[in-house]
Amino acid sequence: MPRIKATALLCLLATTPAHAEVYRWADANGAIHFSDKPPERLAHSELQLRSPVTVPMAENLRQSRKISATLDQVQTMLSSSDTPRQSRSTRQSEDKQAKTCDGYRKKLDRIQSQLRAGYNNDRGNSLREKRRRLSKAYSRECILR
Repeated sequence: MPRIKATALLCLLATTPAHAEVYRWADANGAIHFSDKPPERLAHSELQLRSPVTVPMAENLRQSRKISATLDQVQTMLSSSDTPRQSRSTRQSEDKQAKTCDGYRKKLDRIQSQLRAGYNNDRGNSLREKRRRLSKAYSRECILR
């Protein structure tokens, strides 16, 4: 019986919240310091810390399910059949754009493989310049569009 009481008392003491003071001060160089022990000769202030906010896991899961359901509803609304059909010219321009972007990617991959294969200094500089120009064009026409 005394062991049970001792164990219960030990568990109770182990689960009590820790409480420590936090001190703040500035040194001669103006750097701000934080510590649990106040400095001996410098002016300092004790910070008042707020207790942490905790949210139960069940609430997080409930919010996650709610957000997922909302996203599913939005996706369903966006993919419904009453969206206007694209015109033929729009599809053709998108296909042309996709081909252009694919061409840029292939050219960039080819230049990158040439750079990996080894080169002299002048050749490397010209390859990097070409890669820079293609990368800018690719970004402007394919990514930022």
